[in-house]
Amino acid sequence: MQTSKTHGVSVSADGTLDATQQATQQATEQMQRQVRWMTYLMFFVFAMTTDAVGVIIPQAMAQYQLSLFQASAFHYVPMVAIGLAGLFLGRLADKLGRKSLIIVGLSLYAGACYAFTAGDNALFFILLMGICGLAIGIFKTAALALIGDISPDSLSHTRTMNKVEGFFALGAIAGPALVTVMIAASIHWKQLYLVAGLLCTVLVIMAARLPYPPYQAAAEQVSLRQSLALLKDRYALGFSLAIALYVGCEVAIFVWLPTLLADYQGSFAVVATHAITLFFMLRAAGRFVAGLILQHFCWSSVMASCTLAIFACFFFSMLGGKAVALWLMPLSGLFMSMIYPTLNSKGISCFGRQQHGAVAGLILAFTALSAALAPALMALIGDLAADVSAGFYLATVFSALLAAAMLYNYLAQPAKRRLDYRRQS
Repeated sequence: MQTSKTHGVSVSADGTLDATQQATQQATEQMQRQVRWMTYLMFFVFAMTTDAVGVIIPQAMAQYQLSLFQASAFHYVPMVAIGLAGLFLGRLADKLGRKSLIIVGLSLYAGACYAFTAGDNALFFILLMGICGLAIGIFKTAALALIGDISPDSLSHTRTMNKVEGFFALGAIAGPALVTVMIAASIHWKQLYLVAGLLCTVLVIMAARLPYPPYQAAAEQVSLRQSLALLKDRYALGFSLAIALYVGCEVAIFVWLPTLLADYQGSFAVVATHAITLFFMLRAAGRFVAGLILQHFCWSSVMASCTLAIFACFFFSMLGGKAVALWLMPLSGLFMSMIYPTLNSKGISCFGRQQHGAVAGLILAFTALSAALAPALMALIGDLAADVSAGFYLATVFSALLAAAMLYNYLAQPAKRRLDYRRQS
């Protein structure tokens, strides 16, 4: 059988790859599957702790006699740490490589989780949550850059990102559910971190042993000044601000919805008790079907439609009060499901692979800082009004701004040229 070489690849006369090339291709595909699954599990584990905070806060307020703003530190301290790590350390994923940063971040996270068993003090727990946030910012930035390494194009990148966030959404279901079971069994919620630490230890071993895709750093390394200069890039800044608005809406629900519905006395008390779980379940379901939806519809039209639906959920919840919020706030999780991973993917895909770590770090910084600031401002408004529902009016404003931004994105298509150029290059 005659063979020829096309672009360095041996091809037989009938157009098939030779045995060596097939073996290499199969090995590459297997490596990519393993890396994907490791990334899925990483997002699952840290979501167990970050998204369980809405269930933890009412317990901490009662146990340590905290105000709404003081209790919100359980959320905004780790979020600030994640943001700072993404902003100042994200470029290290491009400089030192993905594997090294993932192992360092996972190890730090596991150690901080184990330390929760050593104390019983609100300030001590908040400090450890800050360390967890720093660790998450380190390994999450590297993981986001790694997704770019195993994605051949922007569409594949977006599909993978939605699956990754789908596993994050599953972790967001498991964490609060586990805390609820612990509380019912009179077990302290801090034991959740022991479970997360054990799972993370397994991930450290996996990360050290798995092969990674070949990565060649840019000839000129991205400096901190160059990373911060991304703030001047309208694509990086535009996607980051859009994500920040989205996150302000999302955290409003998973941080404060349990507190909002805690004193609900209507006929649907069971729904109120499990409203946050329903929100997370709908968000997870939406992320796993996102790939199919995005194959048939333009991503910008999906973003515009979903954000308008989110605004409607917030707006009518504020008009109808808790009796309406009981249903519409969890329902918004279905419409929120595709927003973050899709915008994150498109924002990163606007840049070359050697900048993926820095761009992912910048977007992560906006994500985390919004996740810290929005619920803290809601808590301040709630304390001033002596009613947690007052803070949800601010979240409604965020949802209106996000819907307006996504309508503009759909009508004007400002990033289309950059995304098309990166897809072809």
